[in-house]
Amino acid sequence: MRLTTENIQESNSKYVALHQKSFAALSSQLEHEGISIEKILSKIRSFQIAVPSWALGAGGTRFGRFGIGGEPRSLEEKIEDIGLLAKLTKSTDAVSLHIPWDIPSDYAAIMQLAKSHNIGFDAVNSNTFQDYGQEKSYKFGSLSHNDPKVREQAVAHNKQVIEVGGKLGSKGLTVWLADGSNFPGQQSFRRALDNTFESLQKIYASMPEDWKLLLEYKPYEPNFYSTVIPDWGTSHLLCRQLGDRAKVLVDLGHHLPNTNIEQIVGILLGQNQLAGFHFNDSKFGDDDLTTGSIKPYQLFLIFLELVAGAEDSCQTWESISWMIDASHNTKDPLEDLMQTLEAIKIAYAKSLLVDRVKLNEHQINGDVVMAQEILQKAFLTDVRPLLKEARLQSGGALEPISIYRQHEIRKQLIQKRGENTRATGL
Repeated sequence: MRLTTENIQESNSKYVALHQKSFAALSSQLEHEGISIEKILSKIRSFQIAVPSWALGAGGTRFGRFGIGGEPRSLEEKIEDIGLLAKLTKSTDAVSLHIPWDIPSDYAAIMQLAKSHNIGFDAVNSNTFQDYGQEKSYKFGSLSHNDPKVREQAVAHNKQVIEVGGKLGSKGLTVWLADGSNFPGQQSFRRALDNTFESLQKIYASMPEDWKLLLEYKPYEPNFYSTVIPDWGTSHLLCRQLGDRAKVLVDLGHHLPNTNIEQIVGILLGQNQLAGFHFNDSKFGDDDLTTGSIKPYQLFLIFLELVAGAEDSCQTWESISWMIDASHNTKDPLEDLMQTLEAIKIAYAKSLLVDRVKLNEHQINGDVVMAQEILQKAFLTDVRPLLKEARLQSGGALEPISIYRQHEIRKQLIQKRGENTRATGL
């Protein structure tokens, strides 16, 4: 599979004239409003989102999985796919590995391959939500298990993940627990939480001093009566008890319907407790749909809080981890990831257009109508010309999906890897 910078530039030539017209029109409008185009373009270019190693293959529904063909058969091929995304979109520069699915067999070779694609290694993710040949089963929990030997096994696994990440230059460990119960009386809520905290203490103590622990929460699934860490408050409580390097990871799908996620983000930012994000979207629950495909306004409001929090010095932008977590059950995964990266940056760019000085004035004066007008004006602005210009300036594709299809990349992947390949870990 070959897609060179020259290929991209040649393909761009078909779209440049139209882009220049739309970009000029938007630039004129924004400059008239006193908005610095160069400042926004610089922020868009520098904003990079990590791609998870488990997102390069076809995801599954609750009842089955339907392959796409040409899926990456190894970590090496996953990095190649992310390198392709980076070349086209200029919006990702890192992979978030899932262990034990993606343990390198040759660390030096993997690091060299990643470097050749300008890819680094973001937070590493542990797995105690399924059995994969370990001695003790996680059927009834892992870090919260009643059996101390099971807890010790789960802690040892997380320590192994830290070791793997350390060899690759990662600086963070993401922990998500499936631990919980399906029926009343199945477990003691307090004992389960106490066991979890005790286990997390051991994991936290084993992390290097420059690492952070990203602790997720989830109200249900795969356990439907209770989960040990059901909400951001419980995650926040545990992080506070663990130490300053433990922070709350917000997965957009890990909330009950109609939860005010932007308020959660704002509160965590105010406490310097936001670890980062797993980006996706949902209609009913943890659907892991394409980011921005269901609730684009919510995504915009979340970024509004993020930009405001950074500008108000609540928490630095650089301290937040940005990662995708989605399941592509009917789409080409690479196309879906391109759509996701675009949606995230669209929400970010729109949030940068909000006149926060005027918004603050309207809030203080209780002018609800004008406060809403400020938000609507930014949200309804078509910022895609800004994203295209940022990609163009960085050497990326003006129309990533169109160029991907024009060069028949999926067909090339199938020819190279086979029709019935299955991405590792899925």
